[in-house]
Amino acid sequence: MALGKKLSIAIAGAGPAGLAAGLYLHRAGHNVTIFERFDAPKPLGSGLILQPTGLTVLDDLGLLDKILALGARIDRLYGSDARSGRTVLDVRYDAQSGGRFGIAVHRAALFSVLFQAVQMANIGLETGVSLAELHADGPSSVLVDNVGRRYRGFDLVVDASGARSLLRRHAHAPTEPKPLAYGAFWASLEWPGDAFAGNALTQRYDKASVMLGVLPIGRPDRGARRMAAFFWSLKPDDADAVKASGLDAWKGRVLSLWPDCVALTDQISDWEQLTLARYGHHTLKHPIGKRFAVIGDAAHSTSPQLGQGANMALLDARALAHALETRSGMVDALNAYGAARRRHVRVFQALSLMFTPFYQSDSSILPFVRDRLVATVARIPPTPQLLASMVAGTVVDPFESIRLKEIDWQRLSRRDPTAA
Repeated sequence: MALGKKLSIAIAGAGPAGLAAGLYLHRAGHNVTIFERFDAPKPLGSGLILQPTGLTVLDDLGLLDKILALGARIDRLYGSDARSGRTVLDVRYDAQSGGRFGIAVHRAALFSVLFQAVQMANIGLETGVSLAELHADGPSSVLVDNVGRRYRGFDLVVDASGARSLLRRHAHAPTEPKPLAYGAFWASLEWPGDAFAGNALTQRYDKASVMLGVLPIGRPDRGARRMAAFFWSLKPDDADAVKASGLDAWKGRVLSLWPDCVALTDQISDWEQLTLARYGHHTLKHPIGKRFAVIGDAAHSTSPQLGQGANMALLDARALAHALETRSGMVDALNAYGAARRRHVRVFQALSLMFTPFYQSDSSILPFVRDRLVATVARIPPTPQLLASMVAGTVVDPFESIRLKEIDWQRLSRRDPTAA
């Protein structure tokens, strides 16, 4: 090990970022303890798309085959105006050579694959611990939870506790997320069959104030039925008013814009089946502090428009492990981690901030431009190739700086990757 000793490392959060970091750091020989605020670790949310970036990290961890067995292959992102039928989004991975694709998964599937690997590795796990304070002035760091219990003796603390992190204020130049105006109702439902494309994220828009989407997400586990993630965008502040108007009224609104969704809305009988997601935007300028690293949504969060959140979290985990492996001191390693991820993170945060108002905002001008100009330009080379690289997470190379070799996609395709 370049640092010259086995480190005692605390990781706050058992989401994808924390679990992946735990696996990497344990495999490098460090003594790792993961702290999770829930009594039983569990995933939050419905579905997501693992892009070529995140899939490459999972391949590096030896977990790709397990994810492929549960997920649904995604080759296209397609969206149209709900009233005119005009195509306003059409991104195809095969616009670029190489054979890339995405894999959509239920969050429970991603969590279970990572968590089972952590359990098999006998990595330390402390549950029911909500970490609130970090003291790094002594020879080793001390963590304090929300009821005052202290956890001592850590050479490094990794904050993977998500967008609502209480620890990130200990980073150099900390910032907090700025709430975004729009969030979404999400539901995980049984796959409705041939009414929707089985290899695409399909969306409908009503200007920029409403966005509906259907995403095939495979199975949460090997014995389960195929599922879909269904979402409806809205302002979180309006959620109570929507609920007060009644479930049937909301379903009627959905079906007035997309009648095929009846196969999904018929499965919803209670508001409890819908989860309200809130989004915020922020990027830590320096995701590091004294014996402290911030990864995943705690370091950078945004709207889900480009679908990069979990993928960037997985890249962060690899980058941190690589920096600790190749640098001779803690300060040098942490600086190397921040530098390795800086350009990729900032570019995608900027792209997300730029594109989000076209799809989720109160503007009437931006969706007009989107529907008439953006959709036309998107068909003119090299725009299809650029859009494909944006969705894939590779418009800026994320691999070279962390010495990670991208998957051989042609070889993977020949293996029929989503066969269950």
